[in-house]
Amino acid sequence: MAAESVNHGRRRFLTASTAVVGGVGGVFAAIPFLSAWKPSARAVAAGAPVIAPIDKLNPGQQLVVAWRGKPVFVVRRDEAMLATLAGESARLRDPDSANDDETTLPEFARNQHRSMRPELLVLIGSCTHLGCSPKLHPVVQPEPWDAQWKGGYFCPCHNSRFDMAGRVYEGSPAPTNLAVPPYRFDGDVRVVIGEMEAA
Repeated sequence: MAAESVNHGRRRFLTASTAVVGGVGGVFAAIPFLSAWKPSARAVAAGAPVIAPIDKLNPGQQLVVAWRGKPVFVVRRDEAMLATLAGESARLRDPDSANDDETTLPEFARNQHRSMRPELLVLIGSCTHLGCSPKLHPVVQPEPWDAQWKGGYFCPCHNSRFDMAGRVYEGSPAPTNLAVPPYRFDGDVRVVIGEMEAA
């Protein structure tokens, strides 16, 4: 029986084709594996900065946006609201925010109004007692929970009270002031929550 001739060109073509198909298959198999290392879109969005428009916010009005799964309150305070802040110190648990660390109060908010701009308050709207969301009651008038009410936040879950700077009143179940998130202003039009000015 005669020996069959070997077609070397055909053999090289089949070997090269098999290698190429195997390489392409390896790449497609690696894609799901590598993409599993990337954070999900939900995780990226949870930590991403949030933009809130402030140009149409009137004095006494509050805008609520979600950031990292929590409500954030943005309030435009008028002169009367700001004037009440100094007179409430004797009734507050921590009027100078001495117990707030940098995770609950950025350096730019270490002042009486606890904000970068006095007229604009930005707070994490989560009560420091058990995490309920306090409600804004900006009008200075006697309330069932406080006959000397000067405006601020009242938590309906367990009756914690906060002034118009988010500082907690004595006798409230909440142990500390409301937290201030990192933020920066984008002109006079919007506030970017979750980012601070570059140093």
